[in-house]
Amino acid sequence: MSNPQERAEVLLRQLVPDDASRSVGPDRQVTANFSSGSRAISSYERIHGQVSQDPIDWSTVETVATKQLTDVLYAKAEGIAKVTINRPEVRNAFRPETVEQMSTCMADARDDPDIGVVILTGTGTEAFCSGGDQSVRGPGGYVGADTIPRLNVLDLQMQMRRLPKPVIAMVAGYAVGGGHILHLVADLTIAADNAVFGQTGPKVGSFDAGYGSTAMARIIGQKKAREMWFLARLYSAQQALDMGLVNSVVPLAELENETVKWCREILRNSPTALRLLKSALNAAEDGHAGLQQLGGDATMLFYHSAEGNEGRQAYMEKRRPDFSKFKRLP
Repeated sequence: MSNPQERAEVLLRQLVPDDASRSVGPDRQVTANFSSGSRAISSYERIHGQVSQDPIDWSTVETVATKQLTDVLYAKAEGIAKVTINRPEVRNAFRPETVEQMSTCMADARDDPDIGVVILTGTGTEAFCSGGDQSVRGPGGYVGADTIPRLNVLDLQMQMRRLPKPVIAMVAGYAVGGGHILHLVADLTIAADNAVFGQTGPKVGSFDAGYGSTAMARIIGQKKAREMWFLARLYSAQQALDMGLVNSVVPLAELENETVKWCREILRNSPTALRLLKSALNAAEDGHAGLQQLGGDATMLFYHSAEGNEGRQAYMEKRRPDFSKFKRLP
């Protein structure tokens, strides 16, 4: 296709909706006239189709790994798992049982091959999560029914980081203290316009010297992270967006629809690519543990290859493996 006019027409068909007229002028300038109400459709949408805007029909899961869920709601649909902190009476503050149930749901989502993305949220519109429940905080952590003080939310943070599927925090209302850190360690954050963000630890004699400090500094910068911790102020959704703390802000009424839209778009992409990208993006911050995850993901990918299978088959057949057929690429 050597004719510039033909090339321009092909390009225009990719970028302009069908209800818009197209033309290439004598000066080879491409123009398009859009009808009222039409919008430019991206080439991605023209090839793959637009993401569905239909409401999602969740299926509730009441028992996970023989455990009855009390502090958490768990649901699945369309390859999406949704974990909801269900303690609205305390602004979705977590206690050890809450964290244990969240961890159980995250493990289930990891092991379910039909799940490709996880949403983390809180019940109601007043709070995503207000952090640890101070009423059960003891000398060594948060005290559960077994009377043992724990800081098991730290394990949950690592679990979310190493879960080989994207985790999206869907935030309405307060995301403060330990709840703020949960959205921080999620891969993406979609916030409602009523969302409020901040670290409250210094006001209640607490702090997070792990992801809550280091990951935050990498995301928003050292100066802003120190401001957030040292002053313990609260920030609006727009302020959070401006500092790069969240990915998008939408009206409260559209929060779930927008989050589900992001999930549906993610699910169109290669699960192996997403897995390797997540572990690669985390590797530098997570040290040897991050490198182990990245290395393990690479091993899993290699096991799917003909070269990897040749070594196994040769061992099982008690013969010398023939790797000569595999190119030593630059």
